[in-house]
Amino acid sequence: MSDPRYQIDVSVVTRFLAEQSQPEQQRFAFAYTVTVHNNGELPARLLSRHWVITDGDGKVEEVRGAGVIGQQPLIDAGQSHTYSSGTVMATKVGNMQGSYQMLAEDGNKFDAVIAPFRLAVPGSLH
Repeated sequence: MSDPRYQIDVSVVTRFLAEQSQPEQQRFAFAYTVTVHNNGELPARLLSRHWVITDGDGKVEEVRGAGVIGQQPLIDAGQSHTYSSGTVMATKVGNMQGSYQMLAEDGNKFDAVIAPFRLAVPGSLH
């Protein structure tokens, strides 16, 4: 959305969790820390999430739910909300993407796009 009132930017940092993974059982655990920054002109509440998780074999899992980690944070204009979560995949490499459904203070609902990002065991990509 190009309306300056509704500008949400999302950045993600990922980490492989070796201690929670079981490679011999095709179980690879990853953590991700998400920062949701409100670059718009109005406060906005994060109502729900939609994730599309694709493993290295092309298997797709979709996750939908209210808020993030049990919260529906209100993010003031110029402010950020950061949280961490995780996922488990059957392959060493995969990706995630999705969107947050937002509600601006003026009652307008809009989506904040989460660009694709990679999950990868260190050393698994050349």
